[in-house]
Amino acid sequence: MATPGRRPGIRGGSRRSSAWGGPHAQILTGGNLTAVDPIEEVSWMLRLALLGTWHVHAKDHAADALAHPGTEHVAVWDDDPARGAAFAAERGLPFEPDLGALLARADIGGVTVTAETTAHEPLIGAALDAGKHVFTEKPLALSLAVARRLADRAAAGRILGVSLVRQRWGTTLAMRDLIAAGAIGAPTAARVRVAHPGAVPTPEQPTGWLPSRFLDPAEAGGGALADLGAHPLYLLRLLLGMPERVLAVGGRVSGRPLEDNGVALLAYAGGALGVAETGFVSRGPFSAVEVHGTEGNLLLSPRDGTLRLRAAGDEGWQEVTVPADGPTPFAAWVDAVGRGEADAAQVALALDLSALVEAAARSMAEGRAVALAEVAG
Repeated sequence: MATPGRRPGIRGGSRRSSAWGGPHAQILTGGNLTAVDPIEEVSWMLRLALLGTWHVHAKDHAADALAHPGTEHVAVWDDDPARGAAFAAERGLPFEPDLGALLARADIGGVTVTAETTAHEPLIGAALDAGKHVFTEKPLALSLAVARRLADRAAAGRILGVSLVRQRWGTTLAMRDLIAAGAIGAPTAARVRVAHPGAVPTPEQPTGWLPSRFLDPAEAGGGALADLGAHPLYLLRLLLGMPERVLAVGGRVSGRPLEDNGVALLAYAGGALGVAETGFVSRGPFSAVEVHGTEGNLLLSPRDGTLRLRAAGDEGWQEVTVPADGPTPFAAWVDAVGRGEADAAQVALALDLSALVEAAARSMAEGRAVALAEVAG
C-alpha cells in the first residue's frame, strides 16, 4: 500500500486509513500530484470509474475497490445503458452514459475495466490516453500484438494492472519455490484444471448461470480457453515457463458458437509438457494442479486445497507448509500506482498470457500446433 512518502491516490470518500494519511492532502489528477489545504482527517484515496459491467466479475472489482482503504468507485459507464445504470443503482453510484466526459474528469485517477474482451483495446487505450491508470479483467487482449500496444501506451507514466488472481496465491508461490529449489528434480510434466458448471442447464436457468454472451464470438472473442482457461495457462507459464508450441482442442457441449470445454497442450524445448484444462460444463467449481519431475511430484488437491510433495526417496506424500497469499492483483496495482512504478512481473505475465491465448485460438481454428514464434513475430 502506498504511504505518504510515496505517491498517494486521490483524496475522497468517507473511509479512513492511517496508512494513507499524512499532514497534507494531495490529489492525483491526470497522473499529477497537486497539493491541497490540510484537513483534520486525511485519507489518500484513488478515485476510480468502472468501465463496463459485461463481465461477471464486475461485481468483484466493485467489491475490491470498496474493501480497499485507498480506493473508491465514483462512477459507472457501460455501452449498455440499462445494464450499467442498474449495476450503478445497486451500489449507490452514479451512471455516466458519456465515456468521453467520464474520462475527461480530473478527479478520477484510474479505471477498472470489466467490459467485453473485444472492447479492451479501444476502452483501455482511451483511458490510458486520457491519463488514467488502468486495472482490467483478464485477459488483457486476445492477441499479443494488441496486448503489447496497450502495455506500450501505459509505459508513458500510467500503471496497468491485470486481474491474474492466482499469480500470488500462497500455493502458487510454494510450488514455484519448490520447483526452483529442485525438490522434484527437473520438471517433466504439469497439469492444471480450472473449471465450473456455468453453462450447465438447470430448471431455473435453462442455459446455465453464465451469461450467454460469454460464448458469443462478437462480444467474448474467445470461449472457455480465453476466459476461465486463462488461469491454467498463466499458472503453467509460472510453473514451467513459456512453451515452444501450443496445441489446443475445444468442444461445444452446449452447442453454442464458442468452445465451452477446452484443453491446451503446451510443449517445451526440453521435452516437458503442460496441460491446461478448462470448461463451463462440468460439476464444480473444480481446481487442481499437479507437477511431475524426474525426482518427485507436487499435488494441489482438488478435495481440500492442500499442497503435497513426494520427493526423491519418500515413501509417501508430505503436506507442504504454504506461505501467506501475496497481495491481490488489485491491491498490487493500487500499490504500484502509489509508488508510481509498474509491476513489471505482472505486466510480463499478462503479455505472455495473451500470447498463449492467441496461440490456443489459432490452434483450434487451424487444427494444428502453433509455434509461439509465430505469435511473437
